[in-house]
Amino acid sequence: MKSRKKTTDKKIPAITALSVTGYKSIYNTRKIRIAPLTLLAGANSSGKSSFIQPLLLLKQTLEAPYDPGVLLLDGENVKITDIDQMLSNLGTGKKASEFSVRIELEDGSELISSYKKSKKTGLEIKAQEFIGNEQKGQASCYLRLDMSRQEIEENNPDLKRVLLSLSSKNKSQKYQLDIMRNRCFLSVNFLDSTGGILSVGLFGGHIRFIKKFIHLPGLRGNPERMYKTTAVEDVFPGRFENYVASIIYYWQINKDTEKLKELGTSLRTLGLTWTLQAKKKDDSRVEILVGRLSKAKKSGAKDLVSIADFGLGVSQILPVITALIVAEKNQTVYLEQPEIHLYPRAQAALALLLAKAAKRGVRVIVETHSSLLLRGVQTLIAKGELSPGDVALHWFSRNKDDGETEIVSADLDENGAFGDWPEDFDDVMLDADGAYLDAVEKW
Repeated sequence: MKSRKKTTDKKIPAITALSVTGYKSIYNTRKIRIAPLTLLAGANSSGKSSFIQPLLLLKQTLEAPYDPGVLLLDGENVKITDIDQMLSNLGTGKKASEFSVRIELEDGSELISSYKKSKKTGLEIKAQEFIGNEQKGQASCYLRLDMSRQEIEENNPDLKRVLLSLSSKNKSQKYQLDIMRNRCFLSVNFLDSTGGILSVGLFGGHIRFIKKFIHLPGLRGNPERMYKTTAVEDVFPGRFENYVASIIYYWQINKDTEKLKELGTSLRTLGLTWTLQAKKKDDSRVEILVGRLSKAKKSGAKDLVSIADFGLGVSQILPVITALIVAEKNQTVYLEQPEIHLYPRAQAALALLLAKAAKRGVRVIVETHSSLLLRGVQTLIAKGELSPGDVALHWFSRNKDDGETEIVSADLDENGAFGDWPEDFDDVMLDADGAYLDAVEKW
């Protein structure tokens, strides 16, 4: 099991906004603010998962052990087998031949990546635009793979200045500009007469953000009697649930009491179990043992069972808790339906864990169907335990005429209020209660 280490000394830039165009049901450009705690709510198939999938496509492309081309479509985080499956086609004349994603970071930089369907190659990078923060010395650029040197210089004055600077330092050397594909990104190379190449790093902050992105899907696998050992570092390629057993075992052998205490406290907060242990069986497998009871009792340390013999709730929420604890400041954790298999009280209490990670500086994006989880967040704001400015709430729905995704973003006030609930939440519960009372009264 590899020890945990920093893969880079550079700071992870936090994401502040995300825009998507032409992807699945998101035909027109839709933009959301990404806060420390970002909640995506709405009906099934309204576009919540689709909105984040372009980021996951970039993630799995960068993580592939081989060059999969422009985008790895069928991977660990997103599974697409045909380009047409991800391009908007609303059947009303709204059919896209390209899609784009715009990522805005807290350092003021923005990256707009556009990908198009091609008859020759299947999928191509149409263009990439990097908007840098001049005050921080970030050069802006606009790139297409087919741009000539003249077009590069005309559209990219910052790159032209770099070229002139190189030429002035060595007047006998002539430099050419060339654009090359580096998986899902474009890179600019300066080629000298000897064939030497000097690459210009343009998307460093965005690449670090994408590589550090932690993803937990809604279905986090069945509980296993043994889990494969993994490396424990500060990046987690693929799906995060694969790393959980090794992470907990690593905390134990390194006596990381702070993280182990946080893990135990979180499990007790949700009322699931009072203790949990990871036990190494051999060089390739780790076992997870869970305390049968929700509270500690005398000799309870011996009263442990395999997680495979416990309820599904623990196996599904354990990766969520572990991700929230292991994530660093500014690192993004994307959770799809973290409340799955949790009973109502635990769903409401889950808001405490999400808020704690957000207040520590982690960027937490939650796709949820739980009104209890949302109410828990509101309650924390009303109690003054969470700032309303640190929460972004986005309602997703689909246009009744053509099925296009529509997003309504709400600003929460100091009481945690944000206006009317969507019809699929509180109104449904009230209607159900009313129908039950009517039925009791009638019969």
